[in-house]
Amino acid sequence: MNPGPDSLSFQGHGLLDRRGFLGRSATALGSVALTHLLGREGLLGQPGLIADGAHPLRPRAPHHTPRARNVVVIFCAGAVSQLETWDYKPELHRWDDKPMPGGPAVTFQGPAGNLARPQYAFRPRGQTGKMVSDLIPHLAELTDDIAFIHSLTSKSNTHGPAENFLSTGFALDGFPSVGAWIGHALGTENQDLPAFVTLLDPRGVPQNGSNNWGSGFLPATFQGTTWSAQNPVRHLSAPGIGSEADEAARRLLGQLNRRHLEQHPGDEKLAARIASYELAARMQLSVPEISDLSTEPAHVLRAYGADDPRNPIKAGFAKNCILARRLIERGVRFVQLFNGAYASGGELNWDGHNKLKEQYDRHAAILDQPAAALIRDLRQRGLLENTLVVWCTEFGRMPFFQKGAQGRDHNPDGFTCWMTGAGVRRGVSHGVTDELGRAAVHDIHPLYDFNATLLHLLGLDHERLTFEHNGVQRRLTNVEGQVIREILA
Repeated sequence: MNPGPDSLSFQGHGLLDRRGFLGRSATALGSVALTHLLGREGLLGQPGLIADGAHPLRPRAPHHTPRARNVVVIFCAGAVSQLETWDYKPELHRWDDKPMPGGPAVTFQGPAGNLARPQYAFRPRGQTGKMVSDLIPHLAELTDDIAFIHSLTSKSNTHGPAENFLSTGFALDGFPSVGAWIGHALGTENQDLPAFVTLLDPRGVPQNGSNNWGSGFLPATFQGTTWSAQNPVRHLSAPGIGSEADEAARRLLGQLNRRHLEQHPGDEKLAARIASYELAARMQLSVPEISDLSTEPAHVLRAYGADDPRNPIKAGFAKNCILARRLIERGVRFVQLFNGAYASGGELNWDGHNKLKEQYDRHAAILDQPAAALIRDLRQRGLLENTLVVWCTEFGRMPFFQKGAQGRDHNPDGFTCWMTGAGVRRGVSHGVTDELGRAAVHDIHPLYDFNATLLHLLGLDHERLTFEHNGVQRRLTNVEGQVIREILA
């Protein structure tokens, strides 16, 4: 578990430096979990340096009564086409293979081709009769539980900056991700686990990588901890070390930490790093049990598709979905679950420029059953009452194919994301794109509004959740954002 990207020097002032201490005392420290319980013993520094000093992830009160305590974000990287999934446009059948009236001649990747009908059949679903694509039959069955926002817009049509904008509220690098903001504001209920966990797609990372879970200018404690069911954390121990020696080592390390903090008063990064080391040690004790999916019943593995030998990537994503549920069960505040990884040409994600149907057949087979099973499982266990589940992607797709290709170009002007679970109205569709799905035309919502709504459901006022950086009171929604009250229960 990496406590953060920044290095620390503990040298000087006549003290043995921390790195040297750890190196020279390895045989006496007992185990990687040597700092376990230090925080409870008051040995890890001064309070009040970051959020709660030596306990920066201790639970804190929200601004108002929350509807949700936890969040799971299913992030489909690569920009999923709204026209092949959630936003039914029958006019595209009538205009199929014809030029778009008044449409652009050139888009992000080159000349525009003719309009193209949806590549999958749409059918009415549930009691609402909502038209949803056959591409995602398992998720389509949950339509009555979902609040769709069909009129979202982004400030970028490039994957990296658009991922930034969705995750941090800014297209530029260097700003805190939504999970980091939430951990900073609320802490977490389980002090043996991070407040914010990122579960990476088995195939790799999204295009903008750690910007999606970074802490930006917030203390490093609040960055997401990357994890995967395919790479479980195992408990490490040193045999032959007695409890007295182990306790003495913890006590000495605590004294060194405390003295070093006293010599650097107000050093938030140092306090954050010490707290992160402590958390990493505790995780060596708590994480192996959570990662061990062998304790899951066979029918659960089957429901998620985690036992599918024909599709190992699907099985890997399904295991991540099970891990997400286990983390929520144990009080982790924010779980970010990626579906899709960056690769040139979009082979590993939803970037359907050239052979959209061929790519989407492959990607939907990975996403659909596990994601739907996760929502059902949360509901059956009573966890959905307090958990908000978010499905999102960085932008949408154009209603026409690219010239000479069988895929759609980037479209930040009108696309769909959705929420379900705690505090969300069931079976509603809010916002409208035009009859061809090119752009939002009614109840238009920039992604600022989406993030403001997410914070609101957690009891946070997006205008009050601020952090001073370089003389500016920064916030997730910049100087914009309105809660989308039409989707609130």
